[in-house]
Amino acid sequence: MLLLKLIAGLLAGGVVLALVAAGVTLLIAARIDARYPPAGPFASVTGGRIGTIQAGPNPSVRGTVVLLHGASANAADPMADLGRRLAAEGFRVVALDRPGFGWSDRLTGGAMATPKAQAAAIAEALANLGVGPALIVGHSWAGALATALALDHPDRVAGLVLLAPAVMPLPALGPIPWYYRLALVPPVTWLLSRTVATPIGLYYLAPAGRSVFRPQEAPAGYLEASRAALLLRPATMLANVQDLMALPEALTRQSAAYDRITAPTVIITGDRDGIVPADRHARPLARLIPGARLVVLPGIGHMVHVVATQAVVDEVVRLAESLPAP
Repeated sequence: MLLLKLIAGLLAGGVVLALVAAGVTLLIAARIDARYPPAGPFASVTGGRIGTIQAGPNPSVRGTVVLLHGASANAADPMADLGRRLAAEGFRVVALDRPGFGWSDRLTGGAMATPKAQAAAIAEALANLGVGPALIVGHSWAGALATALALDHPDRVAGLVLLAPAVMPLPALGPIPWYYRLALVPPVTWLLSRTVATPIGLYYLAPAGRSVFRPQEAPAGYLEASRAALLLRPATMLANVQDLMALPEALTRQSAAYDRITAPTVIITGDRDGIVPADRHARPLARLIPGARLVVLPGIGHMVHVVATQAVVDEVVRLAESLPAP
């Protein structure tokens, strides 16, 4: 009897703590929504809408550039510096929140976790915005998305600029501790995303932001300019985990088709990227895509579009000028 009472007490205490954490999560998420409202128009797609941030002349002077962000981010990340500089060069720039991120709907829920599924949604959004063919710029996770777009929707793609792209099959992770495996069970992941994940994420947001820039320092004001806190809302955190978990299998299937990409392609990577190493991703991809050009930036880490912005702008301009006039 005593044991039963103890178990009941522990369960009741756990429920109370979960409810408190859920309340704190709702409060944090509401404050984030209020601080970072939509920064551009929406594009309607099947099942919902895709958020955008846009800049530059429309109609464009030099063509349209579409910016696609990586994991744990939103459209403001590439737009904050890279997009504004491209707009100053005369491009129409359209940065898109991937489905489930920023202000985009998740559309089909967990089924939206693959690059192929997101490419279909992005292609529909671009068509409804009257964009395409365009230069598609994809960073990190969105390197897989950009290549999926070129494979499945080539009419939307005039050229590819892939920044530190995560595109090749990922190695096995080895044994995963039981508590990590438990956290990745969908119902548990859903529960964690709505209770403790947001407060914990808020605590670690600044250190995590600094870590992705190594060996460079994160620029002052980066987290604010990139609206990074939008990641901490429960639905977005869940979408981020789903995307990361779905990527290895998706890349195993997708990478077999890279030799069918016909869009002119530039791959830009840093030789100090510890998150998506060039030797594992950018270099093999350059050998697979016909005519692809590889640009390796010495001493640069993962955030090439932020710490080497002008080099990226120069390559986008160079690629645009090499394309035939529309």
